[in-house]
Amino acid sequence: MYIDPNTGGMLFQILAASLVVISGVLLVFSGRIRGFIAQLRRKMRKDKTEDEE
Repeated sequence: MYIDPNTGGMLFQILAASLVVISGVLLVFSGRIRGFIAQLRRKMRKDKTEDEE
C-alpha cells in the first residue's frame, strides 16, 4: 500500500482546522456552557440537601 508523502500535511491541516473550529465554538458559547454547568451544580447541590433532610 502506497501513502502519498503529502498525506501528512493534509492530515495536519485537517487537525489544525478542527482545533480552530472547536476552540472558536467554545469561545462563542463559553457563557452558555458556564451557565449550564452552574445550573447542573445548583441542581446537584439542591438534590443533596433535600436528601439530607
